[in-house]
Parts: sequence; structure tokens; C-alpha cells
Amino acid sequence: MAAFETLRWRDGRLLLIDQRLLPAEVRYVACDSARAVADAIRNMTVRGAPAIGCAAAYGVALEAQRLAAAGSASFAATLEQGFRTLSESRPTAVNLFWALERMRRKWDENRSAPPAQVAAALLGEANSIRDEDVRLNRQMGEHGAALLGDGMRVLTHCNAGALATAGHGTALGVIRSAIAAGKNIHVLADETRPFLQGARLTAWELMQDGIDVTLIADNAAGHLMHRGEIDAVIVGADRVAGNGDVANKIGTYSVAVLAQRHAIPFYIACPLSTIDLGIASGADIPIEERGPDEVLGYGELRWAPAEAAARNPVFDVTPAALVTALITEKGVLARPDRATISTLFK
Repeated sequence: MAAFETLRWRDGRLLLIDQRLLPAEVRYVACDSARAVADAIRNMTVRGAPAIGCAAAYGVALEAQRLAAAGSASFAATLEQGFRTLSESRPTAVNLFWALERMRRKWDENRSAPPAQVAAALLGEANSIRDEDVRLNRQMGEHGAALLGDGMRVLTHCNAGALATAGHGTALGVIRSAIAAGKNIHVLADETRPFLQGARLTAWELMQDGIDVTLIADNAAGHLMHRGEIDAVIVGADRVAGNGDVANKIGTYSVAVLAQRHAIPFYIACPLSTIDLGIASGADIPIEERGPDEVLGYGELRWAPAEAAARNPVFDVTPAALVTALITEKGVLARPDRATISTLFK
């Protein structure tokens, strides 16, 4: 496990490591309602598709706990509003909606029970989602570790580690598992502009665990590939369409094109919960755009004219044709397409 916890349940509250403050400060934010969790998802206190899903599940549990003494009718109406509030927090990461649907099924199983009993059942389900996330990440890590040879130099983009999950990580989980198997792996982490998840989060996270990491500017990846200094690319995913197209942090598509140009394997590490069979292709995946401030500067620092126009798409779509393989808890799926992906769900 990583040397820190991304999220934890303590004394009836959900504690989230505030990823906006890293690496300068390690501080936990306490959430006590669905709205508080939705705000934390929206403002990037917690981010990463699996972690968002886990947080949303706890958001439902918190709302049920808050309403445990209410009458059944009031409990149902207000909890339903909690589901809506959480579902509207961010649009692209499918794990959010997967986790909410799973919590809804648990609620449906207990509709006739008193509110306090429903609340207990929902908390149990949130705990299960968290525990399963760590277990599936470890399974992915074991499958993916076999793809990495001793001494490999691996590029990653954004943060798909323990900070983006309940623990261990997806892309970084593969690297952790390879290192645990005795392999010497060196990680190159893209800065991942404009929110700097690679610089602020991936570099910090790997350094906490003593993993060899070098930070590079996003636009240095092609140069290093051309010089033969990158052996593989592993990234996570926020949503995978039924045909294998992948939505991930903005800039992922550029890295995938560069990898193909230089004959470097490009791997996606994701649990099955990130695969959305209801989405035909990447063209149908909703792409979130955030405000321009993240492009014009970071925090209080501004490097662009205040009146400059800016666009801030948060994700892009990498076509399945550029993906060497999906790394899932069920194994490695080479050259994913609609037919092969469907076999994962049988």
C-alpha cells in the first residue's frame, strides 16, 4: 500500500486528502453530507475516476446517516436529492455513475427497512466498494507487471496512482507491483498541464514510496521517445467506450500518437467499472470543460494576461487503434475492440 490514505472513514465522516494542496501540505477535508462530497469532487479535492466513485458511494452513505432519524418519506425524498447532487458533480468519469448505481441497488434491496437500517446497509456497501477497489487494483498490478521488463523506463501522464483510487493505483499500481516483484523500474512523469497532476501528485506520491521518478514537461515526451529513453507508456482512464476508445486526462491522445510513431507500447490500466458498454465510441463520451483560470495560471500565480481568452477541456479521447492493450483485473486485453471487450463481461 501507499504511505498515505486518499480517503478514509472516521467517526461517521469521510476524510479526503485535499489534493489541491499537494505537495506543499498534507491536509484532510471532512465531509458529512452528499453535498459536501459533491463539492469535493467538483472542486478537485478528490479526483481520479476510481477515487471519485468511492467518494460518491460514501456521499450516499453520509446522506443516509444524516437522515437516519427522519421519517421514511422524508428519508427517501432527501436521499434521492443526494443521489442527484452527486451525479451532477462531474460528467466524464464513469466510475461516479457506476458507484451511484451500485448504491441505488443496495437501497432498493432495503427500501422496506427503517432509515437507520438502510443507512447501515449503505455504509457497508460503500466500504465494500472501497475494499474492492484496492483488491482490483492489486489484481491489475499483477497482470500489468508481467508487461514490464527489468530496467524499463515508463512514462505516465496525469495521476493514476493511489491518490486516484482507494489505494495502490491503476497505472502506478502496475509499476508498484512490478517493483514489488523485484524489477527495477524508472518512472518519467509528465507535468500534466494545466492542473499539474503529474508534477504535484504523481511525483509526490512516488517519492513517498521511494520509487525512482523523474518529472518532465509535457512537451518533452516526444524528444525523449525519439532519443530512445522511454520504453513504455502506462496511463489510467476515466471512461472506456464499448469500442475501446479511451477518455483520459487532456494530453493523453498526444502521448498515444507519439508512442505509436516511435513503436512504444501504450497501455491503459483500468478496472472493468471504467468500461462503459453503453457508450458506442469515444465520440459519445461527454468531455468536461472547466473554467479558464486553470490555463491562465495556477493558484495565485498568473502567467497569462487576465483578459486572455482560454479554453480548458479536461479530457481527450484516444482511439482504440492507438492502444496496445487494456490492463484490467481480468487480465491484459491486447488491441481492444468491441468484440474483445465484450468477452471481459462474460
